Amino acid sequence: MSPLPQTPSQTVGPFLRIGLVHGEKQNVLVDERTAGKRIRLAGVVYDGNGNPMEDALLEIWQGDANGIYPHSADPRHSEADAHFRGFGRAQNENGGWYEFHTIKPGGRDGHAPFINLHLFARGMLLHAQTRIYFADEPANATDPVLLSVPVERRATLLARLEEEGEIPVYRFDIHLQGEQETVFFELE
Repeated sequence: MSPLPQTPSQTVGPFLRIGLVHGEKQNVLVDERTAGKRIRLAGVVYDGNGNPMEDALLEIWQGDANGIYPHSADPRHSEADAHFRGFGRAQNENGGWYEFHTIKPGGRDGHAPFINLHLFARGMLLHAQTRIYFADEPANATDPVLLSVPVERRATLLARLEEEGEIPVYRFDIHLQGEQETVFFELE
């Protein structure tokens, strides 16, 4: 018997900021003691017409510098970096821009380093789910999930190094529809 699909929720609408008013910077996943290479992940969310959207909510979930998730579902969670949150939330604004302050995750179990992303936006009854890989990672060549995506679409999953420096900036734009549409996954 196949599982039943998720029950649709109401669209995000103009009220996404309610989940972001707790005073804590939810887009910062690190503190001064977090191990690993700090990065800034930033980009723009575009609608189907190619226009920047300023009313989306993005959530990321990722492993630490060793690829370990700080969650009991990860068998190695007791080894996770206690100074790394693993989960972040950001809204996009000011021309559709969003950003996260995090670390570059470690690869694990034959997978290249990646970040899970959930996107909530107007007009969407269910959130969109994708992965963010890093264009400068040699392990991308053997990642089973990335290899399952048609070659001509893989670039939509790659964050590109845009600025080097003390804290490198990786750019990952999200296109909800159109020729450059980001690959989204249907997860069960």
